[in-house]
Amino acid sequence: MMASDRVRKRHKGSANGAQTVEKEPSKEPAQWGRAWEVDWFSLSGVILLLCFAPFLVFFFIMACDQYQCSISHPLLDLYNGDATLFTIWNRAPSFTWAAAKIYAIWVTFQVVLYMCVPDFLHKILPGYVGGVQDGARTPAGLINKYEVNGLQCWLITHVLWVLNAQHFHWFSPTIIIDNWIPLLWCTNILGYAVSTFAFIKAYLFPTNPEDCKFTGNMFYNYMMGIEFNPRIGKWFDFKLFFNGRPGIVAWTLINLSYAAKQQELYGYVTNSMILVNVLQAVYVVDFFWNEAWYLKTIDICHDHFGWYLGWGDCVWLPFLYTLQGLYLVYNPIQLSTPHAAGVLILGLVGYYIFRVTNHQKDLFRRTEGNCSIWGKKPTFIECSYRSADGAIHKSKLMTSGFWGVARHMNYTGDLMGSLAYCLACGGNHLLPYFYIVYMTILLVHRCIRDEHRCSNKYGKDWERYTAAVSYRLLPNIF
Repeated sequence: MMASDRVRKRHKGSANGAQTVEKEPSKEPAQWGRAWEVDWFSLSGVILLLCFAPFLVFFFIMACDQYQCSISHPLLDLYNGDATLFTIWNRAPSFTWAAAKIYAIWVTFQVVLYMCVPDFLHKILPGYVGGVQDGARTPAGLINKYEVNGLQCWLITHVLWVLNAQHFHWFSPTIIIDNWIPLLWCTNILGYAVSTFAFIKAYLFPTNPEDCKFTGNMFYNYMMGIEFNPRIGKWFDFKLFFNGRPGIVAWTLINLSYAAKQQELYGYVTNSMILVNVLQAVYVVDFFWNEAWYLKTIDICHDHFGWYLGWGDCVWLPFLYTLQGLYLVYNPIQLSTPHAAGVLILGLVGYYIFRVTNHQKDLFRRTEGNCSIWGKKPTFIECSYRSADGAIHKSKLMTSGFWGVARHMNYTGDLMGSLAYCLACGGNHLLPYFYIVYMTILLVHRCIRDEHRCSNKYGKDWERYTAAVSYRLLPNIF
């Protein structure tokens, strides 16, 4: 594909009002973004994840299917000789063509909505930003365009789901959980196929060669990705589609299928299941309402597209982010009123912190600091950085509002919401709490990755910022 055909542009501004001072192109690559070289510690972590992450997903889903979601019983059975890996594997449902058909229809439907139905909601919903939007500047100085229509895709999908359940009856509302393990095999096939295709594509026909990163290590390149924004044609962006369509649109449908199964099995839906559905739906709808803002986050701005995103979005997200609902199918829990109220309050307060923190950052960027944060004009630190084309860009790091309390208060709110999902499941089993453990590791690691990247990007300006805002997640603690 010729450069003139790509849906991208170079310009002298940025989404946060940064100004660019042009300089002679530099042959040195920009020192921000994903690593160019890999140490043995990182490589060991990559190989461990490639080998064990798929088995971890299978273990949790199998534990629910065969052991009522207990993670200790299968281990004890193996230790005592009451079961073997072979017998456990044989008891698990295998791949079925019925599940393959369901998943193929699902992914095709999401591709059609993503590619063929331009967004119209931004024309009728006040405050919603959709349609064609600019992404953030890449390390090579490029700015890609995106068709933001995730909220529309989510609404169309869920309206059809409700119409089917109430009127058409094309399929059972429990269709997802009824085919859950066979669907696991189908999602793995797509996850590995997409990751492998992106890996090969980066060598043979990359979309933006100047934004590719080759570390010299095949395993690291495969997992963390080579291409920054792989695309097919002008608009099919791998990152935006797989981050935001098959997995996240399905998230709320999966939870609805769990609730329908609970109704089918027990004749009622527990308040814990309702809480999980409501709190996670708030998060999902927020994601799609703010999809244009999401284009400026770490997943799009810094991560390359490899197995980490390709397989993770197809398999890890839909199966492990929905563990609470799956657990409640096998272990229906009716919470006391104080317990349910506490979970709801924790989830909503966490969401408030998450949303307001992100809103403050977005408002600051859009107005170039000419706004009010907590009733005052925001303070900030002026920074500069160099992109790979040799240009110098200006940026501002806000030190007001929640961004003056800690450098990642949006993650703090996210963790509070994650804990609320888990607490809705009571305290009898560890499995539902995997999510908060995983999210804590993920977000703390993301803090460290992000700050290492920002340190390389901004240099001494970043040191000034960390001196002004001392804590990462928890004021006076961490």
